[in-house]
Amino acid sequence: MRKSSRIPNFRNLGIHLRVLLLHVGLLLLLALFNWQPALANNTLWADITGFGLCLLPPLLLVLGMLTLCYPWLSRWPYRSGMAAIIGLALLLTLAITAIYQQFIAALTPLNWVQVTLVCMGDSVLSLYYLDLLQRAYSPAIAEARLQALQARIRPHFLFNSLNAVLSLIRSQPQRAETALEDMAELFRVLMADNRDLVPLAQEMALCQQYLSIEKLRLDARLQCDWQHAAIPPDIMIPPLILQPLLENAVYHGIEPRAQGGVITIEIDTSDKRLLLRISNPLPPNNDKPGGNKMALKNIRERLRLHYDLEAQLLQYQADQRYVVEITIPTRPLSEVMHG
Repeated sequence: MRKSSRIPNFRNLGIHLRVLLLHVGLLLLLALFNWQPALANNTLWADITGFGLCLLPPLLLVLGMLTLCYPWLSRWPYRSGMAAIIGLALLLTLAITAIYQQFIAALTPLNWVQVTLVCMGDSVLSLYYLDLLQRAYSPAIAEARLQALQARIRPHFLFNSLNAVLSLIRSQPQRAETALEDMAELFRVLMADNRDLVPLAQEMALCQQYLSIEKLRLDARLQCDWQHAAIPPDIMIPPLILQPLLENAVYHGIEPRAQGGVITIEIDTSDKRLLLRISNPLPPNNDKPGGNKMALKNIRERLRLHYDLEAQLLQYQADQRYVVEITIPTRPLSEVMHG
């Protein structure tokens, strides 16, 4: 599931935003270089507007075309792909320049040479920047960070699970044995290579095993409401995304309440997006410590490593409940991962 091509992923929103910001910076530099304060009719804003009208339309057209062509370009060797991208950018820019000359104003041969050189220089600079960006997020670095981030979750899960089993050993040894068998299966999954995405159904099974252990400890105080349609088998998510949220829901929303409560897990896979929503009752008088938000920070960081800007995590309160929402694209990872 890792992205192997070095060609920038032009279907990723983060790539588009970074390229646009890079060009806004270049536009400002060009305007400052061209600005002549001594001339009364020469204003900085006029220069910015003029350069923007010249640079942004070709840029947006090129980005749109690269977005459409990315599945095809991603299969090319790196150098051939880079040459194709530069050639496509040059072709589209010259086409727009020809339309400008035909309908707006005549251009000299020197103008055509300038447009060609600026387009090629701009393309090379942008691609070099994106290559540096990908090197910063190289698989080795990202995988090492993912492993370190996930290692922070496991001690908390182990601590809570062992407490649940210890509470049953003397009073209900048979149930404690069943819980230990569940734990063995859970940790078999946790000890696997968790750098890649996993099927959503596998993550749900992991969560159900965790909740069954917690239910042994909390009994009727813990109720869970799963709301989802049939789960497509090809829906993949980063591992250990739901379980830490359920752990937080149990600790902050169920344990402080004498009567317990209901944890609601909603899963929606429509519109090429996966929506995961977990909600739990607010603790009475907020007397439970709020924690250090490590799980949420951890999940947000792993979503960023996997999906860049295309995944979203929201947290809010509504109807006396605490809600966490995660939105993930369901396209193949190779089409959403940054770089």
